[in-house]
This record gives sequence, structure tokens and C-alpha cells, in this order.
Amino acid sequence: MIASRITYQIGAKKLLHDVSLTARPGELLAIVGANGAGKSTLLKLLSGDCRPSVGEVLFEGKSLAAWPPAALARRRAVLTQQHTLALAFQVRELVLLGRYPYFGGQPTAHDWEVVAAALDLVHLGHLAERAYPTLSGGEQQRAQLARVLAQVWEAEGGFLLLDEPLTGLDLRHQHHTLAVARQLAQRGFGVIAVLHDLNLAAQYADQVLLLRQGRAVASGPPAQVFTPDYIHLAFGLEVELLTHPSLGHPLIVPTVAVIPTKKDVAN
Repeated sequence: MIASRITYQIGAKKLLHDVSLTARPGELLAIVGANGAGKSTLLKLLSGDCRPSVGEVLFEGKSLAAWPPAALARRRAVLTQQHTLALAFQVRELVLLGRYPYFGGQPTAHDWEVVAAALDLVHLGHLAERAYPTLSGGEQQRAQLARVLAQVWEAEGGFLLLDEPLTGLDLRHQHHTLAVARQLAQRGFGVIAVLHDLNLAAQYADQVLLLRQGRAVASGPPAQVFTPDYIHLAFGLEVELLTHPSLGHPLIVPTVAVIPTKKDVAN
């Protein structure tokens, strides 16, 4: 997937300015940046939910806008931040929604097998028959992840786009979710994830795109992007970089406390 110098504008306001990226099958690309940097907007453009004002997004060499919706749904899945569900589906019925691009009237036995495998992968197999609204916030997030996993389960070289997939998850399941994303990348999938935790991005991502106010600050491997200068530019925070003693990736440690101003407290 290639985004070529894309700009996105609503009225007179530019939310993204001349951003380019290349996301490859077999890699996990993390999009990071401060609140309001344009991370989720960029993911919406990459998913096809929005079209760039300038520039183009290519998927498998073809303009994203030229893909028939059904064909695109079988090649890439999107986990959004907000999940609205009006009906009290069972968890396994929710995950089955990810299989809709593959069957007409009725799901096959194979579709249900994929649903079960996706639920097991996110550690929710034991809750398959629970009503989705009765789950905790973190469990609901994992069920939604299972849904998009089921959607691209057999898509060789397919893409998974994740917008803040760690929301509501405890420490164990944050790492488990990113381990699943790494596993998919190792199977040949392309994974693009919007992340807030820079240390998790440094640990799991192959490539990182750092945004600031809708512009790309830096892109490349985590060790190349996560430097004190780039982090200070993007977040206004002084940090020190350490090296993880066993894994070798950068560890980002703030060197000064952030003291709220009167304006911060008022907001």
C-alpha cells in the first residue's frame, strides 16, 4: 500500500499535508504522534473511508478508489476506534460479520471454523456465546479485533488497518494484541496500526511514521525515528533513549516532569 503525497482538507483547514508512506506485506507499520497529529485521519484515507484532496492511495498497484467494495473487503480489514452495535449479538455472531464478504445467504461450516479460530487467537473462545454488550470494554475491543481477523483470515498478502487497537486493554492484552499483529506480519500480511505508546511501537513495529500537525516528521525503522530530537519536535518532551537490555530496541524515558499550566488545568 502506497500513499503518494496526500493532502486532506476540510474547508480551509488542512488536516494532512503532503504525507507519503509505503506499507509492505510482511511488515508492521506504526503511525505515531501527538493528539491531533492526523493519525486517524491518515488511516481513514488508507482504508478508503475518505478520499485525499490531493495525491493518491494505491493498493496492490491500483488506486484505492478503483477497487470494488466487495473485492476490497476481502483484501483488507479495518478496526476503527468507535464500535456502534445496536443489537445484542452473541460474540461469535459479531465475529461472523467479518465473514460476510465470503458468503451469500448462509455461512458455511468453514466460516464458523474461522470465527472460532479468530476468537481463540484473541483469548475469547470461552465467551463465544456471551452477549456482546455484557463484555468489558477490553473484551469488546478483543472481540472487534477477532472480527477483522476473520475478515482477512485467508487473504494472502492482505492488509489489516488498526486504529488505536490497544484502547481499554490491560498490559498483558496490549502485548498480546501486538504479538498477534507481528504474527500476521510474519505470515505475509501488511499491518498498519495507530499507536500512542512509543515504547510498544519501538518493540513491535518494523517501520514507524511520526506525524506532527498533519505533516510527516520522520519515517523508517524505530531506532531511526525515535531520537530525542524527533520526539521533542513531535511531542514537546525531553527524553533520554536507553537500549532494552534483552530485546535491543530503544526505550524512551522522559527526563523531566510535565507540569500542567493554568490553561491545561482549565481545559
